[in-house]
Amino acid sequence: MNRATRAAGAAFVGTTIEWYDFYVYATAAALLFDDLFFPNASSPTVALMASFATYAVGFFARPLGGIVFGHFGDRVGRKSALVVTLLMMGGATFAVGLLPTYASIGTLAPVLLVLLRFVQGLAVGGEWGGAALMAVEHAPADKKTFYGGFAQLGNPAGALLATGAFSLMTLFGDDALHSWGWRAPFIVSAVLVLVGLFIRLRVEESPVFEETDKTGVPIKEVFRTSWRSVLLGIGTLPVAIGGYYILTTFLLSYATGPSVGETEQLILNGLSFAAFVELVATLGIAWMGDRFGGRKVAIWFLIGTAVLAVPQFAVLGTHNTFLIFLMLGVMRLATSGTYGPMAAILSEMFPPQVRYTGISLAYQGAGAIFGGLSPLAATALVGAYGGAAWPAVALLVAMCALSVLCLLVAPRHRDRVPAAPITTE
Repeated sequence: MNRATRAAGAAFVGTTIEWYDFYVYATAAALLFDDLFFPNASSPTVALMASFATYAVGFFARPLGGIVFGHFGDRVGRKSALVVTLLMMGGATFAVGLLPTYASIGTLAPVLLVLLRFVQGLAVGGEWGGAALMAVEHAPADKKTFYGGFAQLGNPAGALLATGAFSLMTLFGDDALHSWGWRAPFIVSAVLVLVGLFIRLRVEESPVFEETDKTGVPIKEVFRTSWRSVLLGIGTLPVAIGGYYILTTFLLSYATGPSVGETEQLILNGLSFAAFVELVATLGIAWMGDRFGGRKVAIWFLIGTAVLAVPQFAVLGTHNTFLIFLMLGVMRLATSGTYGPMAAILSEMFPPQVRYTGISLAYQGAGAIFGGLSPLAATALVGAYGGAAWPAVALLVAMCALSVLCLLVAPRHRDRVPAAPITTE
């Protein structure tokens, strides 16, 4: 197996495990944590918003994780940083599965939940940038978007595993799900982490990193020379990150709420199907990025996402399994096109000596702003307008417009050091 293929495979496996851990929490926050950790809230909406607030903590921790692990990734190496993030994420997720609920230890339960979510956020804050760079920097010049797609592939794979795990737990009934079933997807992550660690330790360091002069303090250099790239990078990602969570975490709670009334199992199965669509489509979209230009492809699919926003929410409440599955699948295909090329798009916005820090700040900054707040904002807006879906639709369309604008003006950087030749070892 050549170095580029091995790096891409390790990026896929590692990010799959990291995103599985992250989405297991997101699914539990949408379905269960309001009752398990906030049973004394003044209303169901307040309890759900409190649950989403703990979920948002992970996003606010992600920029800090990007700074910390970006520093070590730019100074010590991409590989070392990725090993630590994997262990941190796995340990925190496993601990959530063992956490006593509010009924057992009172207010200490949500406090511990927030702390563990913070650790998750730190870990994923350092994970994505390193995995994306390991894939992109090992790739040949004309296939960087395709190889970068393997890091993006971990997102739908992790989401598919997470929603699939909870779909499986729903077969035991609501009582079992609320009492013990919700813990199983968290605890199982320990096994996945061991597998990912074995694979990740076998990957060589990035050839671009090895041949690049190291800067003293990467974060200072980023703010001195590339702060515009950080801001524009954040602006390219509201749909790829925030829109995704509107169409998964928020949609799950909205569709299964009393005003819409779809069953949890139907929506979880639909989201599992949508994750499968993204899993199948991501590499094809990444290939299109190399063929037609990653930015151009992303803009095409952003327009598609905006057009599909209304029918996506219109089918909820019809109780028509076919229509719901169809729209979830088609919409996920559209949002996949906004996410799949992003590893290569963001990588080319920064020079290699500060690239880990730069893309981590952009990606995780967008995660804190758009990923962490989008479900909360959509819940508040929809609640303020009597349960109507149009505020969530308007929010998603506005995100698409911002993404297109920033993609049109974002800078590009070409590496002077070529990737390692693609030879079989």
